[in-house]
Amino acid sequence: MQARSYPEPFPTAIRISRDMSSTISHDLVDHDSLSSLTLTEDSNLAAIAPWATPNNGDEPPTPPPKSSSHRFGFPPKPSFSSFTLPRHASTSSISVSTTATARPSETFSIHSNDSGRSGRMLKKQSLNPLSLLKKRSQSRLRSDRPAVEPPPPLPSPDLSFHPTPTTPPGSFSKKDRSTRKKKPSYATPPDVPPKSSLYKLDTNLNEMEGIVDLAALPPANPDSNSPGSGFESSHQSSSDVSSMQFGSIGASQHSMFSNPFLSGSQRRLAPGALVYDGRRISPKARPPGMVPTVGVEGESPSWTAPESWAVEKEGVDPSTTAYSSSDESAQGAKAPTPPQHSRPTTKQKKKTRNPHAKGLYKVRIYRANNSYHVVSCDLNVTVAQLTPQLNKKLLLDPGVEPHRLHLKERGRERVLAPTERPADIVRRRLEQAGYDFADGLDLLGADDIQFLLKFVYKSNVLGPPEEEMQFDSFDLIDLTSRSLRAVPITLYAHADAIVSLNLSRNPMLEIPLDFIQACTTLRELRLSHMALKKVPQSVRHCRTLQRLDLSCNRMTDLDDAGLEKIPQLRHLKLQNNRMEALPQYFVELHELRDLNISNNKFKSIPSVVCGLQSLVDLDVSFNMITVLPQELGQLTQLEHFIIVGNQVSRIPEKCASLRSLRVLDCRRNPIVDISVVCTLPKIEQLLADHNSMHALDVSFGPSLKELDASHNDITQLTLVPGPLGLPYALTTLNLSHAKLSTLDEMALAQLTALEVLHIDHNSIRSLPESIGGLSRLKHLSCSNNHLFMLPSSIGCLQWLEELEAHNNDLSELPMSLWNCSSLRVINVTSNVISTWSLPPGFIDLDAAVAQTWGSSSVSLLSDRKGSSSSIMGSSLPALASCLEKLYVGENSLTADSLHPLALLRELQVLNLSFNNIQQLPSSFFRNLTQLQSLYLSGNNISAIPTENLQHMTNLEVLFLNGNKLQTLPREISKLTKLSVMDVGSNVLKYNINNWEFDWNWNFNTNLRYLNLSGNKRLEIKPDINHKQSRGQQQLSDFSSLTQLRILGLMDVTIGMQTNIPEESEDRRVRTSMGDVNGVAYGIADTLGTHGATDQLTMIDLVQPNFRGSPDEAVFAMFGRASYVASNNKLTKFLHDSFLRVFAEELARLNRNEGIPDAMRRSFLKLNKLLHDYLYSTSGRKMSHVSASAMSQAVHDKIGASGIVLYLVDRTLYIANAGNALAVISRQGIAQLVSRKHDPFDRHETARIRAAEGWVSPKGFVNDEIDVSRSFGFYYLLPVVNPRPDVYQYDLTTLDEFVIVGNRGLWDYVSYQTAVDIARKERDPMIASQKLRDFAISYGAEGTTMIMVIRVSDLFSKGLPRDPQDSEPAIFPEELIRMVKNQKPKTGIINSAISRLIEEVPPPTGHLALVFTDIRNSTHLWEVNPGMQSAMTLHSNLLRRLLRFCGGYEVKTEGDAFMCSFPTTLSALWWCMSVQTQLLELPWPLELLECEDGKEIHDKKGRLVARGLSLRMGIHCGQPVCEPDPVTGRMDYFGPMVNRAARVNAVAAGGQIMCSADVIKEINARILETGPTTDHSHHQPMDAINAIRTMGVAIFPVGEVKLKGLEVPEFLSIVYPDSLQARQDLEPFEAAPTASGSRVQFSVEQMRELGLLCVRLETLAMSKVFRPTPVRKGSIASVSATTKPEENTESALVVYDDPSLYLPVMDEKSTDAALTTVLHSLSLRIDNALTKLAFMYMTDIERERGAPDLALRDQILELCRPVML
Repeated sequence: MQARSYPEPFPTAIRISRDMSSTISHDLVDHDSLSSLTLTEDSNLAAIAPWATPNNGDEPPTPPPKSSSHRFGFPPKPSFSSFTLPRHASTSSISVSTTATARPSETFSIHSNDSGRSGRMLKKQSLNPLSLLKKRSQSRLRSDRPAVEPPPPLPSPDLSFHPTPTTPPGSFSKKDRSTRKKKPSYATPPDVPPKSSLYKLDTNLNEMEGIVDLAALPPANPDSNSPGSGFESSHQSSSDVSSMQFGSIGASQHSMFSNPFLSGSQRRLAPGALVYDGRRISPKARPPGMVPTVGVEGESPSWTAPESWAVEKEGVDPSTTAYSSSDESAQGAKAPTPPQHSRPTTKQKKKTRNPHAKGLYKVRIYRANNSYHVVSCDLNVTVAQLTPQLNKKLLLDPGVEPHRLHLKERGRERVLAPTERPADIVRRRLEQAGYDFADGLDLLGADDIQFLLKFVYKSNVLGPPEEEMQFDSFDLIDLTSRSLRAVPITLYAHADAIVSLNLSRNPMLEIPLDFIQACTTLRELRLSHMALKKVPQSVRHCRTLQRLDLSCNRMTDLDDAGLEKIPQLRHLKLQNNRMEALPQYFVELHELRDLNISNNKFKSIPSVVCGLQSLVDLDVSFNMITVLPQELGQLTQLEHFIIVGNQVSRIPEKCASLRSLRVLDCRRNPIVDISVVCTLPKIEQLLADHNSMHALDVSFGPSLKELDASHNDITQLTLVPGPLGLPYALTTLNLSHAKLSTLDEMALAQLTALEVLHIDHNSIRSLPESIGGLSRLKHLSCSNNHLFMLPSSIGCLQWLEELEAHNNDLSELPMSLWNCSSLRVINVTSNVISTWSLPPGFIDLDAAVAQTWGSSSVSLLSDRKGSSSSIMGSSLPALASCLEKLYVGENSLTADSLHPLALLRELQVLNLSFNNIQQLPSSFFRNLTQLQSLYLSGNNISAIPTENLQHMTNLEVLFLNGNKLQTLPREISKLTKLSVMDVGSNVLKYNINNWEFDWNWNFNTNLRYLNLSGNKRLEIKPDINHKQSRGQQQLSDFSSLTQLRILGLMDVTIGMQTNIPEESEDRRVRTSMGDVNGVAYGIADTLGTHGATDQLTMIDLVQPNFRGSPDEAVFAMFGRASYVASNNKLTKFLHDSFLRVFAEELARLNRNEGIPDAMRRSFLKLNKLLHDYLYSTSGRKMSHVSASAMSQAVHDKIGASGIVLYLVDRTLYIANAGNALAVISRQGIAQLVSRKHDPFDRHETARIRAAEGWVSPKGFVNDEIDVSRSFGFYYLLPVVNPRPDVYQYDLTTLDEFVIVGNRGLWDYVSYQTAVDIARKERDPMIASQKLRDFAISYGAEGTTMIMVIRVSDLFSKGLPRDPQDSEPAIFPEELIRMVKNQKPKTGIINSAISRLIEEVPPPTGHLALVFTDIRNSTHLWEVNPGMQSAMTLHSNLLRRLLRFCGGYEVKTEGDAFMCSFPTTLSALWWCMSVQTQLLELPWPLELLECEDGKEIHDKKGRLVARGLSLRMGIHCGQPVCEPDPVTGRMDYFGPMVNRAARVNAVAAGGQIMCSADVIKEINARILETGPTTDHSHHQPMDAINAIRTMGVAIFPVGEVKLKGLEVPEFLSIVYPDSLQARQDLEPFEAAPTASGSRVQFSVEQMRELGLLCVRLETLAMSKVFRPTPVRKGSIASVSATTKPEENTESALVVYDDPSLYLPVMDEKSTDAALTTVLHSLSLRIDNALTKLAFMYMTDIERERGAPDLALRDQILELCRPVML
């Protein structure tokens, strides 16, 4: 053909004849999609096919000017598959496609729903002006590949030619370009040229030899399928809806078109094509023969365009490059079948068929105009197979640019590779988002799931136009989430000014090499969240790069990344990828200082890492590392080392060489010893919480400032003396949540620099007096221990600012506490404090009281008037001028104990809740004018003093709930700053309209929280007779409270005409009754103590008679405890929508599905509806908003936890997502019936990692959110999803109530403590308010919400039912009077026990006695260090269960208990409960590792023994009862007591030995197999039901002669059913020894100790001992094979076998022999250390030239033997 140009003003069209039947098979032509070939006036044949132009010369084409390289950030396009401009619909077109015959077994269909057109009339779309640019050439010649290399094939055989414009970017004149800017698109297409200007194109295939392979033409077959012959279409009148079915497309083995530049044997198909497209040859490419081939790598055989031009290589699809974002490697994806002509690989992954691959899955695919089609295909259909069909059904205009399938998810957009499978992507994402296959995964894809992902079939053009991107400066460029596929052209001119470039969250697959080379000052490059599989090849050429971020991609290796070519690379982030190894070239990164490889798949630290000598920071968190290599010691420059969340059990000894290490974070590993790193010279911070350490015998280095060893099983702390003369630098020590029973006084005294000390949640009974020597201590936290007193030396702590000692057993505060001059916070909530005395002689108490409370007032201590004496001393105590917050809730304070508070004039927070205060002094508020928060709940106060109340102008929070107030004084109205007021659960009954004398809320206009619930006598109704108004305002309404957020009116009588405010997003109003379907419930909440937010972050939901059924009810709460990432709009939507959604899902359940399925689907559907609601704009859903805009929306970063309780008859279903939890009380024992979704949980971490998320060291998902499951947070979906954990719980008579709370409760109050607190209150409303107040006292600051549901009402029982009420016992009045009048001198002082139900009165008459004893306790006390902690656990459990079962503690002797019970079955109930719950206690590790406490399982694998083994004996009768004159408690004497003691002595560990009388009661009331006795009718039903629930197993022993008793006793052994396998266990030795009580010897540890001994002895001889290395497989002698060569080591080094210096030790050694060896080695070590100390002293004195007496004294003190 010969090219001609025409001057016509309109584009010249070349019409192709449609009469081709004689040459081309009809099957090859799709007449419905013919495309025109149109040439513009600036185009000619020479530009299209230079090889066909005569006299084209041999010179290569001239590169286009620089201005023509501007691509405006557009992706590469094919050079030309057609030539077109906008034209009329009548223009002819052509499309060539070949398909194989369909198989009926593999089909898919497309359903379309086009909202933009009607019938078959297509609406013409206006063209983007940028779409007229010339597409990039396909002849791109890369520098690293030969020019003639054919393109790699793709598995897809489909080819569809899409019309594209061909105007080159440089062909327009300036005028044309300016015109195009003004007119971005044609309003109407240009007129068709006249027929005279149309010429026929030669399409004679017979003359195309070398271009068309005629052998590839299929035979003419009228039955063969055309591209559309396999479809069945159905059309609707309103829209274009079609359904098509066709078989999976098979791969053709022939090609019809060939590359004219190649021989027939060299030609290959284009990606996804069955035929070769000769037209894809670039117009500027040259035949290979014209330019000689150059074989040097990096040089091009011809001119190579810059990479920024995006000139593609022939036939190469950019989406199939090695570093594409294809998701094929994701879990569950099936590897595509390679074509037969592909190059074989050395390793091929085994193909596994997807279990869900059968059947068709629906996928919704959108156009650019948001109309969509639904595709039905199986999981194996690829994008390449799907593309031809999408071309037919989705392209509105054949003249637009080539389209590709795009995927929008997680705030980014990318182009799918041809081999990816859309249906499988949908399935995987839905599963990751929480959906199950039973939820209809195959159908969900047809719904609007844009909250998760969105498929869009559109042009390759992505991102904003060039002119929309403006930059203030070019040094720091942030292009995050811009949907860019190329670097914006604006940056090219300023590339040399760019210092930091952030391209994260873009679908960009490569960065042009010329752009990288132009960035001469680029220091930082961020490429995170881009789904990259490989590092872009151009990155290696950035020689100035120092920081490279490749995190959160899909990289499996860095083998071909070439990072070693970046000489200045210092910081490399690789976290959250899929790497298992690092390449060997990493050792060449000599400048690398920061390496982050966390959240990958490393099973060990790569060896190349240990060779990075310059490494400073190393993070390997959340991998699968089990062993740290010894080579880590080579990293002598390492300063930060983070290994959180691995499986490392020990730190290697070579880590002692890490001389520069400053921070080690080894949290959440099973590490047992950290002593190796504690002594490092520069270590400053050591975080080792949540490990497996059981002893802390360490010596701290000179720089260590912070040590966190919390959440370990540490039972002892021993500090080895450090370097002489160097005090410890430790400032922060955290030993909380351990098992410490004491603190070593000497160890604590050495920590003179300590500022923060945490020892919470231990079993410490007292603090040593040496704590007063910690002069710099600022924060002391010793909560949740068993402290009965604080040391008097605490007054010496002048720097102490905070004292946390809540939940202990303190009975008083030391007087020395008044001397603390810096103390700001004292929290002693939940103790048994009754007094706080002033320091004697410091102040005249009467004078102080008189001056403070007022001389006219009556003294609280006596009836005499206050003295007028002056104050003794010159000033008030130091504490009076600094204390700001005082928490003394839940103590034993009375009105007589309040006078010291009057001295605390700087108090801002005072919490006196739940004491025994019944009346406040009249001048109580005189000096408390600085108060901001006052808590007086639960004190039985009947009146509030009004004197000086109006002067408390700073008061903002006032809690008066749970008292006996009948009226409220008018003076409260004068507290103008009052914003929180809680007077719930009182007995208020007054006229609210009588505002002149009583309080009315309308005068406190700043109220945000008002709770009046629980005042059943209070009536709120308008005054009909006369209006007592203020400004014509009705005082019965709440119209003045414009800032009100929560209003509680539950159980309050409300008049018909009362104006109650409506609920809204900003306000919660509760007006219901405290009864739901006959079940009482209560609720309490707060808005946060600091008023951090003015919006609702938590909302409750209670629905009685759900779905109209009286047996169904719903209890729920939604929201977040923190105002961070919360939103009231979101929370309100969940509240308003859940019931409707849940009812719909229940109605849709199939026969084989259950309620848990409906609850799960409700949570998931609610999350989807929430997304549509949040992102709707004027009724338009978020489906019309782009993913990039979505990622920037504020709604993305908000969410809410949720928990729902569905009560159906007597079955409770609990579903929760997040950290809102439910706990049920079963006979006083807390049972968690929900799951906390913590990112640190290993199951949650694995799920997060599978969804391509990651967990940061601080426990946040993607370092952003502190919860792993939640509603909302759509930018993290599916990593964070709302799939709930669903529990089904069948309620019984043993269940009492359910506590539902958010993390504001559970982060501060344990499950069991919450049950104990609530169980003491019969009213669930008061119980919930009490729990809320406790949470505030324990430190809760955010929004707290608690709901208490009394499920025992379902069984018509109270809450709780006292066991002693079952049958009243008959007690002699004189004995009861004697016990009451006898004041005990020593009693049970335990705050945890005191909050339980009251102890039963001492039983008399016929009763049951129980004796208990710990097996082998004597030896355990002697040799096991964990015994003290274990004993505390044992005693607390026995005392707790005594309260539950109605027992009376008579006395204890050592570890033995003597208890009495009014009934026999109560005693048996207690014994069985104790034996069962002993297995669940958190015993110390030392106890579990010894023979006496190890775990034992039966033949079925059930646990039957663990921890302390307790023997118990029960006997019933009528003993002699007398109170003990010393203790004041009832004691028992007589033969009955002796027989009960002997019964217990016969029992073995873990057994309950019962006498014949006890067995008779069991047979009569439990088994009902024997006759009743005289006392059977007294047995309580609680005990009977509990024993029947546990089950009882009886094993008769027979008659046994008891020691010292003449008459034998018929004994039987009783077990709970779950423990009856104990009877089959081998009996323990009759005479137990200490060997079974201590931690078992380890021969390996003994050998390590021996090696240490030999080294010290050799060092004492001024030599160094090194064991001879072992050579495996050698038979030569050690001396001949293992000693080093001569002259290679110093003569001071001794090489030998250490076993020659040690006693014989092997696995057969007895404990006695190992004990002897241990003593011998200890003596040898002591002697060696003594000699070394004297050698050190001699050297020092030799240097100084004189004796050092002080040094001698220190050494002699260390060498002095310890006298035991």
